[in-house]
Amino acid sequence: MKIIRKFFLRNNFFWPMVYIPIILSLMGLVFIFEASAIRASSFFGDSFYFLKAQFIWFLIGLIMMLFFSFFDYKKLYFFSFLSLVITFFLLFIVLIPGVGIKAGGARRWIDFGFFNLQPTELAKFSIIIYLSSWFINKEKRNFLSFLTLVGSLIFLIILQPDMGTGIIVFLISLIIYYQSGMNLLNFLFLLPISFFGFYFLIKIAPYRLNRLIAFLNPSSDPQGVGYHINQIFISLSQGGFFGQGFGVSRQKYLFLPEAHTDSIFAIIAEEYGFLGSFLLIFLYLIFIYKIYHLIRLSSDRLAKLLSTGIFAFFNLQIIFNLAGMVGLFPLTGVPLPFISYGGSNLIVSYIFIGILLNIEKKVKIF
Repeated sequence: MKIIRKFFLRNNFFWPMVYIPIILSLMGLVFIFEASAIRASSFFGDSFYFLKAQFIWFLIGLIMMLFFSFFDYKKLYFFSFLSLVITFFLLFIVLIPGVGIKAGGARRWIDFGFFNLQPTELAKFSIIIYLSSWFINKEKRNFLSFLTLVGSLIFLIILQPDMGTGIIVFLISLIIYYQSGMNLLNFLFLLPISFFGFYFLIKIAPYRLNRLIAFLNPSSDPQGVGYHINQIFISLSQGGFFGQGFGVSRQKYLFLPEAHTDSIFAIIAEEYGFLGSFLLIFLYLIFIYKIYHLIRLSSDRLAKLLSTGIFAFFNLQIIFNLAGMVGLFPLTGVPLPFISYGGSNLIVSYIFIGILLNIEKKVKIF
């Protein structure tokens, strides 16, 4: 109890960087139950199955946030390489049949018995703390070494396949590298490489081309590749300005795929309409601004790079998810932070909050 009381006194419980993630997580618990109750009852005989699992992850996330808020972020430098090695190992073994769990055509989870781990979420954590530690010194910013490291990591992620996470890891890495003082001309060098890589990935996996077609023209195959995005549009259109009301969503009755994970925003928009969606996005904007403010105030190089990587982590996931929901981006399977079902992403998110709180103590905002 003394540790918890000390945490609240030193970090101010009403500070947005703490209470907004908690509010979003509690909202997520409600909507996860709503969107998954029928599916959970059908597959597991327990309508509370997903709710109970997410609640456990939420509690673990809070504990991890508390721990990392007291753990000196400068010590992450000494664990960064080990974390990266473990990440590469897990990304490799998840591809082995019998070790990695295959679902929806992808092999992304490792079953440890009492929980499933998604190594790609650990990859986001590892790349942020490793690159931030690596780029403390200017002489270590070797562009070829950077491309080799990031390219190897993304290659293993794409093999699962998980193109959405691969793109996010790539962009996070570029943002950290740019913050470290990268030459802008290197971005021009990356453009043709990125374009060729994107073309190659579509060429070897026709389903990616089908997703792109569904994005460009959702009505081309409404019962096939366009089914998911069309069901999302139905949810959004039924919401109107004020929404249908709490618990009234019809799309959650097994019409909308991944309703409790990647597509949970569509359920929120259906029940609370434009007004509820706007308030949700407004909370995210406040949260993101607080991280940006912390970047500006960070005095030492490691704190600035870590904060920048975490800023990119949350921004990219929010943008990819919400833009996919309204048809601005193709659907990528990226979760909505703190709200979508998924333990790995939730715990990593709270670890990052803890790191930010520890950085905040050093800059003495208050």
